[in-house]
Amino acid sequence: MSILVYGANGYTGELIAREAAARGLPAVLAGRSHDPIVRLASELDLPSRVFPVDDADLDGVSVVLHCAGPFSATSGPLVEACLAAGVHYLDITGEIDVFEAVHGLHESFVERGIVACPGVGFDVIPTDCVAAVLKRELPDATHLALGFDSRMKMSPGTTKTSLESLGVGGRVRRDGKLVVVPLGSSRRTVDFGAGAKPASTIPWGDVATAYFTTGIPNIEVYVPAPPARARSLRWANLLRPILRRTVLQQVLQRRAASVAGPDAASRSRTPVWVWGEARNASGDVKTARIKVANGYDLTVTGSLAVAQHLLSSSELAGGYYTPSQLMGHDFVTRLPGSGPLELS
Repeated sequence: MSILVYGANGYTGELIAREAAARGLPAVLAGRSHDPIVRLASELDLPSRVFPVDDADLDGVSVVLHCAGPFSATSGPLVEACLAAGVHYLDITGEIDVFEAVHGLHESFVERGIVACPGVGFDVIPTDCVAAVLKRELPDATHLALGFDSRMKMSPGTTKTSLESLGVGGRVRRDGKLVVVPLGSSRRTVDFGAGAKPASTIPWGDVATAYFTTGIPNIEVYVPAPPARARSLRWANLLRPILRRTVLQQVLQRRAASVAGPDAASRSRTPVWVWGEARNASGDVKTARIKVANGYDLTVTGSLAVAQHLLSSSELAGGYYTPSQLMGHDFVTRLPGSGPLELS
């Protein structure tokens, strides 16, 4: 009975590995880069395995916690390996297409009696729990807006994923369908919890997961966007054909790999404000806000909480779950650094 942390040598993967070791969890560190994985495992006195995602060694593993992005390139083979081996699958992705792909295998996970729950980090635990609470408060909601105000520095993996998404454009859910829109196509003023700010839409994972959680057919996700950021989004729309080119993406991805993630002191100084608003056809509105820990710290505690839950639960029905479906709508409030969830 062990948790295999794949991508343990990455920025977030290493944070998770170190916390797993500190808690005395039965973790196995894995990845495709031999020396960094073996070196970290030796330091933490944990077992290690080295393999590429398309040749996974899951012998004796109960839960895979996948941390090696971009997940568009790495999740598919590990999901298939988990299905073949009868192992629960978790990851820390925020990528819309990954959520959609894994959700499409729901029946396969049901048949195997195992759980698939992608997005067990900052993407998308807080916003998914907010979505679930708003659905409970306004069951006939037709529109859902979610968002967050974060000042945290991005890790190399997050930077790579963000660069990849620039070439795709924005995404929202309209009438139950995913729709590609220009980046920042919708703008409004939002008080995420730290004061009203101009905000724009981004292609965040909740346009997939919040739909699975709530069934609300119209969903958008917002982040603060002062004038300079709004201009950057407009330029990115103009450059999308160039940004999609494979050669340019390869250059940008290599540069992103050299980005250093935030240190512990920086993370402790940068909590995140999370907001959501549900509206029904009659014009009734419900709003929710919560302040949570820095996204990387929340990813560590959130992902390990879900992994431990799967290790200790023997009667879970197999299938695809969102974090709030698996852990409850109040899950985020039980994580370190979270304040109360306020409704209005």
